[in-house]
Amino acid sequence: MATVEDYKEMLRKAALQRRDALSPKVREAAAETVASRGLPIEVRPGMIVSGYSPLHSEFNPVPLLRRVAAQGAQLALPVVDRRGRPLIMRAYSFGQQLNKGVWGIREPLPDAPEVYPDVLIVPLAAFDRKGNRIGYGAGYYDMTINRLRLLNKGVVAIGVAFAAQESPLIQTTPRDAALDFVLTEREVINCRRI
Repeated sequence: MATVEDYKEMLRKAALQRRDALSPKVREAAAETVASRGLPIEVRPGMIVSGYSPLHSEFNPVPLLRRVAAQGAQLALPVVDRRGRPLIMRAYSFGQQLNKGVWGIREPLPDAPEVYPDVLIVPLAAFDRKGNRIGYGAGYYDMTINRLRLLNKGVVAIGVAFAAQESPLIQTTPRDAALDFVLTEREVINCRRI
C-alpha cells in the first residue's frame, strides 16, 4: 500500500520532469514576469524578505529579490544548519561574497547576522492551489516556516514556481507547512482564500 511519502515522491518526480523540460529562455522569461508583478503584499522599507540561491532548473527568484531590494526591503538567504533542523536565515545584500554550502547552494558567510524574515520566498518541486507544496524531501522549509510562524505570526510564505509544476491535489502530513501565495508566470495564486 502506497504511503503519503510514496505519493509525494511520484508527484515530485513528475513535476521536476516538467520543470526540467522548460527551456532556459522560458525559465528566464518566467522569472522576469514574476518580478515585474512584484510581491502580492505591500513591501515596506526595512521589511526582511528571504529568498534562495537557485539550483539547476529551479525557478530563479533573483529578479524578484532585486525588485524588493529596490523597494527598500532587507534581503536574507537560507543556510543549512544541519539535517533535521530549520534553516537559518542570514542577512544578505547583492554583491556580498557567498559560500558554497550543502549541495553547493550559495549562502551567506557565517558572520552574516541571523534575521527573522517577514516574507519567505520558498522553492518547491510541486504545489497545489491550497498552498500545499512538495519540496525535495528533507523538510527544511516546512520546519523553517513552522518555526517562523511560531516566532512571528505575520510571516508570509510565498512559493515561486513555473505553472507546469502545479499538481491537482497534494496530500499532506501534520509536519507540512502551507504557503500563503504561489507566484507563477501565469498568475498569483492566493492560497489564503481557498
